[in-house]
Amino acid sequence: MAGLGDKIEQDIIEALKQKDNVRVSALRMLKAAVEERSIQNKKEELKEEEVLEVVRKQLKQVKESIEAFEKGGRSDLVKKEEVALELLKAYLPPEASIEEIAGCVKKVIEEFKPAGGKDFGRVMKEAMTLLKGKADGKSVSRIVKEELLKLEKGGGG
Repeated sequence: MAGLGDKIEQDIIEALKQKDNVRVSALRMLKAAVEERSIQNKKEELKEEEVLEVVRKQLKQVKESIEAFEKGGRSDLVKKEEVALELLKAYLPPEASIEEIAGCVKKVIEEFKPAGGKDFGRVMKEAMTLLKGKADGKSVSRIVKEELLKLEKGGGG
């Protein structure tokens, strides 16, 4: 938990000084999730990659909360969660662009020469390995499907 964990701790202190209760709350939730993961893994300190996984998981939960609050018409809670969303995004490395994802997927397809849609899992697995932490599964999945469909229509293989 060295680098990123320390940054979270410093940000909590800063938010407390600024009396920013929304940020304090979001950061404390993140810190608690990191500590919980540390206990689950029976480690004193998590590696940077493990902390990033916790941040991604928290980010996903916040997005789900926003959707639920929007459906429930709770704009006050949506705003609070949107602050948490932006805060969590700041801890993640920049996401890959659509062009970068597509380039990676094309590279995997050239390497594995899949027969089409039935090789989706294989292509997806390899692409996600290459893009680990840089792209979400939904975006990669959509591009893999598009590229495999082009391959099938082109009679590739």
